[in-house]
Amino acid sequence: MNGELFPRERTEIAPGAVHVPDWLGPERQRSLLAACRTWARPPAGLRTVRTPGGGTMTARQVCLGLHWYPYGYARTAVDGDGAPVKPMPAWLAELGREAVGAAYGTAPPAAGEAPYDIALVNFYDGDSHMGMHRDADERSAAPVVSLSLGDTCVFRFGSAASRGRPYRDVLLRSGDLFVFGGPARLAYHGVPKVHPGTAPPELGLTGRLNVTLRVGGLDLPPG
Repeated sequence: MNGELFPRERTEIAPGAVHVPDWLGPERQRSLLAACRTWARPPAGLRTVRTPGGGTMTARQVCLGLHWYPYGYARTAVDGDGAPVKPMPAWLAELGREAVGAAYGTAPPAAGEAPYDIALVNFYDGDSHMGMHRDADERSAAPVVSLSLGDTCVFRFGSAASRGRPYRDVLLRSGDLFVFGGPARLAYHGVPKVHPGTAPPELGLTGRLNVTLRVGGLDLPPG
């Protein structure tokens, strides 16, 4: 954000968990938002996720590459319209690879390594939140890449031991990058609050989008 008294800096929140402010510039944010709007359209579009206990998540979701549902993956939107999941774009997989290098201050992972093949796009309105959870349905230890668009949120990042304290709250703004891998790969995390009306006006988004990139390491039968 322009006009900061003290510029926000890259910060290691926990070993293996890194926050990189303003990683996506305005043009890349607009391009990613345009893509999200396309992905959100049916078939296999934006849906409300229902939990096994009968509840619903307040953030709505669309998936690419493989379809996540509580608690597994499928090649079709099994808890939606049943349509085949949209493919993971090569440029988005490459963005994930680039993000890991930026977060860890190293060259991006080698192109021959397992590519980012799953994206979960969550849409939060002003009343949405996400409880503490772990991204534990994959079979790969590759870092999780999280990209934020739109409204600022409170991102709560804890440990792999429990959903409770100790944890650390981080403000994620539009364009911010958060990567967690290594000892932080299975840490509990969540979004207790979104701050409505804080999105950059020029982005043209009311609410918050989070694009989470993962390497599945899964061998699912053809859909």
